[in-house]
Amino acid sequence: MFCLNDTMRYFLCPGKTDMRRGMNSLCGLVQDHMGYELRKGDVFIFIGSRKTIMKLLHMEDGGLVLYHLCKILHNT
Repeated sequence: MFCLNDTMRYFLCPGKTDMRRGMNSLCGLVQDHMGYELRKGDVFIFIGSRKTIMKLLHMEDGGLVLYHLCKILHNT
């Protein structure tokens, strides 16, 4: 279930992120590169180099959740 809302804090990871990274690797980015802890319930946003893929990492009561959003490109 989609459990994000406007009362949470959202942080954008600076720079471009390799979208092949999984949950564990993104957790490392949050802790090492951004200097935050996932346990506080904040949402961390990662954007790929072509800006067509976005991942959101969030800690809930049951564990980590990774949302993967893709922009579909149409030929016009």
